[in-house]
Amino acid sequence: MQYSFNLALNNEQDTQNLAQVLATHFRSGVIYLIGDLGAGKTTLSRYFLQHLGHQGAVKSPTYTLVEPYQIQGQDIFHFDLYRLNDPYELELMGIRDYLETPNALFLFEWPSKGGDEIPPADLIIEIKKSEDELSRTAMLSSSSAALQQALEQQFNHA
Repeated sequence: MQYSFNLALNNEQDTQNLAQVLATHFRSGVIYLIGDLGAGKTTLSRYFLQHLGHQGAVKSPTYTLVEPYQIQGQDIFHFDLYRLNDPYELELMGIRDYLETPNALFLFEWPSKGGDEIPPADLIIEIKKSEDELSRTAMLSSSSAALQQALEQQFNHA
């Protein structure tokens, strides 16, 4: 069953709260982060990694395409495909080696640029800016009933 959840991100605290729920209920699999430039994909990723236990800086992988992390024994790969010209470039950079990592967590910003080289998402998060760009709306879609319940409890939706 597919679940969806919409959430207003009116400030950084809302983004941190979302990241905390994700860190508690989504520890492996594939997450797509969709949104325009400046929507907050990297900010959400940063808070997510921090809530998973990362202590250092979280760099945007815009130029490196991927930033690997190991947090409390967990392999996490943060991809930013914005600068990708052709999905085949992922094959050339050895994406299969990353994808074969057991029980890993994969964050993909700009997944549409990855084509068939990246696996389907277990969780899709689309972030849209308001017209005045002061707030955001996050639309989450997954098949996880536990995540859906946690989102509803945390953000007081029925």
